[in-house]
Amino acid sequence: MKSELSPGKVLIGHIAGVYGVKGWVKIRSYTDPIENILQYRTWQLGLQGGWEPRRLVEGRRHGKGLVALIEGLETPEFARTLVGTEIAIERSELPRIGADEYYWADLVGLEVVTIDGHRLGKVGRLIETGANDVMIVNGEREHYVPYIRGDVVRNIDLDSAIIEVDWDPEF
Repeated sequence: MKSELSPGKVLIGHIAGVYGVKGWVKIRSYTDPIENILQYRTWQLGLQGGWEPRRLVEGRRHGKGLVALIEGLETPEFARTLVGTEIAIERSELPRIGADEYYWADLVGLEVVTIDGHRLGKVGRLIETGANDVMIVNGEREHYVPYIRGDVVRNIDLDSAIIEVDWDPEF
């Protein structure tokens, strides 16, 4: 379920499935490490076009993923209706970071421009590849631009909503 995300909220995961018979759900976490999502005790669930606060009752690692019990999800039948629901928190709950550090959520939507002034498009999302993070830039075509500060990513200007990169637009 997609809900309009206000600037005061940050997506941290979504409900990926149902676990067990007591309303537990499988969680796909966007945090790093994935267990960090369990540190936030109040989640905002994207329900029916709006955001509804729900308390995280309990959560734990299960295999390679996470499972959680969320307030108000007492049955697997009800939990099943929430599969795909996004989980957000208030931006103010995020830990403070350094002046030259960024959350991925801050970079999504920024315009990516080469040092020669060629516009590649906007950051749609970021992914981890093991070697380095990669920005998926959506424009006339999709570009996979390594997020390597200083080498490829030359400047990030949040006020102008622009990321300057040293990157061949043909690549």
